[in-house]
Amino acid sequence: MKKLILLLVLISFSCKEKDANAAAQSEVLTAAEYKAAISETQVQLVDVRTPEEYAEGHIDTALNIDFFRDDFKSAFATMDKDQPIYIYCKSGNRSGKAAKILSELGFEEIYDLEGGFSNYN
Repeated sequence: MKKLILLLVLISFSCKEKDANAAAQSEVLTAAEYKAAISETQVQLVDVRTPEEYAEGHIDTALNIDFFRDDFKSAFATMDKDQPIYIYCKSGNRSGKAAKILSELGFEEIYDLEGGFSNYN
């Protein structure tokens, strides 16, 4: 009986872990797909580069939330988790990490720019 209970508990945790991992997915869009998506409607668009990188050039209407900020997670508190969020960085590395964090925060639709801002223009 104890073995059966243990088995059921392990299966339960396993299923929950799979569901959490499924939610952790983000979609990487090509530059053309990304441009089309952010131009269709007003979207939540976030540049996760440093303020210095942002100042050198960014996508119009992008909000700058530096990935390296101590309060990176809390900076998204006022954003709508039920609406798509589009993120980018310089090359796609930081935004990929940011996508995982946003998923953990409860964002459901996360879109990342393939190759980052360097690939956008």
